[in-house]
Amino acid sequence: MTTPALLPLSGRRIPTLSPGASSFTHHRATLRLSEKFILLLILSAFITLCFGAFFFLPDNSKHKRFDLGLEDVLIPHIDSPKEGKHGSGQVIIHGQGGHDENRHREEEESLRNKIRADHERALQEAKEKLRKSRKEVKAEIQTEKAKVIEDLKKKEAGPKPLPPVPMPKVVGVSDGEPPEADAKEKRDKIREMMKHAWDSYRQYGWGHNELKPLAKKGHSTNIFGNSQLGATIVDALDTLYIMGLHEEFKDGQEWIEQNLDFSVNAEVSVFEVNIRFIGGLLAAYYLSGQEVFKIKAVQLAEKLIPAFNTPTGIPWAMVNLKSGVGRNWGWASAGSSILAEFGTLHMEFVHLTYLTGNPVYYQKVMHIRKLLAKMDRPNGLYPNYLNPRTGRWGQHHTSLGGLGDSFYEYLLKAWLMSDKTDTEARKTYDDAIEAIERHLIRKSNGGLTFIGEWKNGHLERKMGHLACFAGGMFALGADGSPDDKAGHYLQLGAEIAHTCHESYDRTVLKLGPEAFKFDSGLEAVAVRQNEKYYILRPEVIETYWYMWRFTHDPKYRQWGWEAAQAIDKYCRVSGGFSGVKDVYSSNPTYDDVQQSFFLAETLK
Repeated sequence: MTTPALLPLSGRRIPTLSPGASSFTHHRATLRLSEKFILLLILSAFITLCFGAFFFLPDNSKHKRFDLGLEDVLIPHIDSPKEGKHGSGQVIIHGQGGHDENRHREEEESLRNKIRADHERALQEAKEKLRKSRKEVKAEIQTEKAKVIEDLKKKEAGPKPLPPVPMPKVVGVSDGEPPEADAKEKRDKIREMMKHAWDSYRQYGWGHNELKPLAKKGHSTNIFGNSQLGATIVDALDTLYIMGLHEEFKDGQEWIEQNLDFSVNAEVSVFEVNIRFIGGLLAAYYLSGQEVFKIKAVQLAEKLIPAFNTPTGIPWAMVNLKSGVGRNWGWASAGSSILAEFGTLHMEFVHLTYLTGNPVYYQKVMHIRKLLAKMDRPNGLYPNYLNPRTGRWGQHHTSLGGLGDSFYEYLLKAWLMSDKTDTEARKTYDDAIEAIERHLIRKSNGGLTFIGEWKNGHLERKMGHLACFAGGMFALGADGSPDDKAGHYLQLGAEIAHTCHESYDRTVLKLGPEAFKFDSGLEAVAVRQNEKYYILRPEVIETYWYMWRFTHDPKYRQWGWEAAQAIDKYCRVSGGFSGVKDVYSSNPTYDDVQQSFFLAETLK
C-alpha cells in the first residue's frame, strides 16, 4: 500500500493519492453510510463544543476598543476625582451615537446569532463534503492546486509597476562652487572626510549595517535585528550625491540593486528603518530619479505596515520583516510605544502614498495624528510614552530630546512639505511648542537658555545633545508662528545654539557630551560618566546650519568648522571615524563605531 503524498494548499497539507494505491482508495471510496454519520456526528459535536465555549469567555462588551469616531474611546483622565490629580482614572469619550446598556445587549444578541449562523453553515458544508464522490474531491484538489500555481506565478512576476508621478524640482543640489575661497577649501575638507568614512566602510564593512573602524570589520545593533541590510550605504546615498561623489553613489546603487532584500527573518526598529532606509531611499530617488530606490522603499514599507496592527493603530516599536509580528521595547513604560518613534513616520509615509497612489500609508499616519488630537495632555504636554493596547499615556515624561524630539520636528515639516496647507499640523506644532516653552525652557543662573525634561510634574534641569536640534527647529518655524512671534522664535533658536556651543566649548576635546546639567553651580557640563561620550551626533551642527541660513551670521559657520576640526582630530582613525567615550579627557578611548548617521547627517 502506497503512503499518500502531501501537497501544500492554502497553508495546510492535505493527502493526495498516488496511482499505486487504487485498491486502497477504492476501499476508502466505499465507506458505509453508518461511518459517514459517525464522522458527521463527531464533526458536529466539535463545532457545538466550540460554539458553547464562547459563552464562558469574559463579557467582551466590558473591554472597549479604541476605534476613532465609531467606538467609545478609553483614555487616561489626568484629573480623575477618584485617583487624584495625576492618578490613573479613565474617562470615556463618546464617538458617533449613544452607547447605552440596551445597545450592548443588542450587540451581544447579534453576535450570538452570527455564531449560530456560522455553526449551521459549517455543519452544512461538512454534510456536502461527505456526499461528494472521489472524482469531485479530486477535481477540487486540482482546482486548488492550479490556484496555488497561479498565485506563485504572479508572485514571481513581481509587483505591478508603480504609477508615474511628477518629480519635484530639487533646489540647491548643483549650485556650483561657493564664491569664497575659504569656504570652498573648508567644504573640500568635509568632502575628504566623507570620502575617508565611505572608503573605510567600503573596504572593511561593505554590506554590513555599520563599521567598527578600529577592529576594521562590520558592525550592527539590535535596531537592525540580525540582518545585514547595508544601513550605511542606504543612509549615505543622498550625502554622496549632494557632494558630487557620483562613483561612490553608483557603487551604493549597484549594491542595493543586487543585494538589498527585505524578505529576511529579522526584528527591526520601525522608526530607525523608516528614517534611515525609507527616508534614505526616497531621498536618493528624488535626487537621482533612479526607479530602483522608489521600488525598494515601497517594498520595505509593505513590510512595516503589520506594525500598525494594534488595538489603537499606534504601531509597535519593532516588527519582524518576515512574519509581521510586532512588539515594544521591554524598557518602555509598561510596554508603551514611544512618541518620537510613532510620531516620526509622517513625511515618509505621505510621500509613499504620493508615489504609489496607495492611500494606506497616508491613512496610517493620519490616524495617529487624529488619535493624539482626541487625547488629554497633562499641562498641554505630550508624554513620551503611549500604550498601543489601551490608548493611554504611560509615565508622564516629556522631552524635546530623546524619546520626544522628532515628533515635533515632523509636525513642522509636515506643514512645510504641504506648501503650508496642512494647517492642522502647524497648529498642533504651535500648541505643543507653547506648552514646552511654558514648562520646559528656562534660563540658568549664568544666563544660558536650556530645555529641561518634565518628569511627573517636576522639571529636571538637564539637556541632552539630541535636544540641541531644537534651536534650528525654532528658527525654521519662526516664519508662520502665531501672534507675530517670528522674531521671538528666531531669538530663541539663537539662544539654544549658544547654549549648545557652550556645551562643546567647555570640554577638552571641543566636542559636546551626550547630556549636560544646569544645577549645583555647574552649567552646560556633563556630571555622570555615562553622559560624557560623543558618538558623532549631528544635532548641534544642524542647529548651526539652520542659524547660518536664516541669519548669515558668520559665527555659525565658524562654530561648525570648529566642530569639524575637532571630529577630524579626535575621532578620525585609520579605518574611519569613531565615537569617543569621554570628551573631558585629553586621551579619550574610542567606542569603535562609525554610525551611519555620521555620513547621512553630520557631514552633510
